[in-house]
Order: sequence, then C-alpha cells, then structure tokens
Amino acid sequence: MCLGIYMAASHDHGQMPTHAHIMVAGWLMSSVFAFFYHLFPEIGARPLARAHFWVQGVSGVVLVVSLFFLLQGNEAIEPVTALASVGFLVGMLIFVWNAMPVLKAA
Repeated sequence: MCLGIYMAASHDHGQMPTHAHIMVAGWLMSSVFAFFYHLFPEIGARPLARAHFWVQGVSGVVLVVSLFFLLQGNEAIEPVTALASVGFLVGMLIFVWNAMPVLKAA
C-alpha cells in the first residue's frame, strides 16, 4: 500500500509492475493458501506445508524487492529476480503437490 500511495503522490507510476506483483503474489496468493489450509487443516499440518510456506514466503519477498531495484535501472540484479521467480514457481508446485490428495478426492 505504501508503494501505491507513493506512486500516486509522486505521479510516478514506474513501479506499477512491482506493485502488481506485491498485490497478486503477496496478498492474493497468500490468501488462497491460507483459505485452503484453513479448510483442510490436516494438509496444513504436514511438513510439506511448512516447506511451502518458507519457499513461497522467502522467494516472494526476494522477488518483489529485487523487482523494485530492477525497475529502478539496476540490471545487475536481474539474475536474483529470475531465481526468486523460479523459487516462487517451486513454492506453487509444492502447494499443488501438497493439495493433490484433496484435489483428487473432489
């Protein structure tokens, strides 16, 4: 929200992609995960759910922070952004693998 307020106040919307990633990758996906684990607490209690939390959380934070600096013109950080993106994908795949028993039963 702070980034969105800053962009509105400064009339500089160059960080709109970062803002969108924070909103979708950070808030929206975290809400989906939390809702799923709330509905299926036995799945959320698995060690794989804990691994999902850490992989998704760490890679998500690194992704949006490095994306911010990349869009500021620091092209040297692009490999970090790419690695964090892959980490975020791995987190999503861990979630899908963890959720598979529930999805198969439906």
